[in-house]
Amino acid sequence: MLSFFKRLSVETRPGKFGPNSRWSNADMDPVPPPLRTWNSWNYIAYWISDATNVATWQLASSMLAVGLSWQQALGAIATGHIIIAVVILLNGTVGARLHVGFPVLNRSSFGFWLSYFSVVSRVVLAMFWFGVQTYTGSEAMYQMLKAIWPSLARLPNHLPESANITTAGIMCYFLYWLIQFPFMLFSPQKIRHLFTFKAIVVPCAWIAILIWAMVKAPPRVSLDPIPSSVRGSTATWLWFGAMNSAIGNYSTLSVNIPDFTRYAKRERSQYVQLLVIPVTFTLFGFVGIAVTSAGEILYGDVLWDPLSLIDRWDNRAAAFFAAFSFALATLGTNISANSLSAANDMTVLFPRYIDIRRGQIICAFIGGWALCPWEILASAPGFLTFMSGYTIFLGPFAAIMVVDYWLIHRGRVNVVAMYDPRGIYRYWNGINWRAAVALLVSVTPNLPGLIHNINANIPVGNASYLFNIAWLFGFSVAGGVYYILSTLFPATETFMDAPLLSDDFFNDNVDEKSSNSDITEQA
Repeated sequence: MLSFFKRLSVETRPGKFGPNSRWSNADMDPVPPPLRTWNSWNYIAYWISDATNVATWQLASSMLAVGLSWQQALGAIATGHIIIAVVILLNGTVGARLHVGFPVLNRSSFGFWLSYFSVVSRVVLAMFWFGVQTYTGSEAMYQMLKAIWPSLARLPNHLPESANITTAGIMCYFLYWLIQFPFMLFSPQKIRHLFTFKAIVVPCAWIAILIWAMVKAPPRVSLDPIPSSVRGSTATWLWFGAMNSAIGNYSTLSVNIPDFTRYAKRERSQYVQLLVIPVTFTLFGFVGIAVTSAGEILYGDVLWDPLSLIDRWDNRAAAFFAAFSFALATLGTNISANSLSAANDMTVLFPRYIDIRRGQIICAFIGGWALCPWEILASAPGFLTFMSGYTIFLGPFAAIMVVDYWLIHRGRVNVVAMYDPRGIYRYWNGINWRAAVALLVSVTPNLPGLIHNINANIPVGNASYLFNIAWLFGFSVAGGVYYILSTLFPATETFMDAPLLSDDFFNDNVDEKSSNSDITEQA
């Protein structure tokens, strides 16, 4: 039995971090210099890749449904993504400087054991959205196959109505999952090429769709007649809610962006994120607005889902290539935002047995099949809303990380100690109570709004308005409370005169090997 588990163990590097293999493995260790391969162009491609997905397309379009004008919607998207870009840059710079991922970095601010709360919740959330995104990809697969074989639309359904999916639907889901699976076996150093390919193909396809929409329904017809249908304080709160939705769209990456910036060649390689995030998301948000507005003029229906729009097209070649762009868009986003994030988090939970590749495989089976995303989408809208409301935690998580590194410790952290359960980041029994209090104070006021958002029949008074700015409120309050508590009651054992970085460790190993080599040659 012991030999069986030994064979399941993953690789550990010589001179590994942590007291023993229980606390680290090769994927969890700081990234060594030869594996730091991401440059500025890779981060540009990464964010263009992430911006081109169905959720971004629908985000701006859905804002029109609640009564905002397209100009107000674009303003909310731009403002929200400027805010999130600043936070992503701050936490991303930490990853590029220390070369460790979010699950390890999190220990320095939350405490060794409290950090597992954010890690476990991120695993669950990532696997959940992996399944949902895979289902979205399967819908694009259906449109592609239908464009080739129109008879697919008439394929008999042999599944009961209670299955909440048809025979054609489960076939397309399996095919898309199968095509997606091999890409999950690539290392983070190599998967960046997929993001580059997607960043070239998908924007070209979307711009082509935009040109088609502009020709068929000129902007003076499709956009100009759409004013805001709300006024006064209602419009203000709707705008803030729209901005909060824009922030929440990628608020997960404001927390776990170190999982990607840890591979940066140089710290400044990822500075470009500050510009590329608001520009790309605003641009592609406009594409979603313009095409959806044109679709309303052409077909008489508000088609927020671009795949529903494609379903109306008679040109089969155009339908195929447009659907292919959305299938590719979903594939890249699903790997970058979901499966890789889940895998990085799982390496911390079971470092002896799970590396990034195994973590992605686990995510593919649990998130893709065990959670049955078609069942969730068909029968649990309240659960979907609850999962979307997870942003009430993400704002505080991001704030505590930013404040702890930049304001409290001012960059002077000990990377090696992040792998030691009995090190300086143990705090009180593995819990940084300052972070726990900041979480409690910032999350609790948003819970009534979340409950009302799940079930509108439950009255919560004006607390529902607070939920419209849940991320901003959580970030501000958690950051402020954490700073005050850490200033009044400092964890002096965690303060250092100078940072101890992973590069210091790698350089020591290189010097030691050089010395050993010199001794051998002299002998």
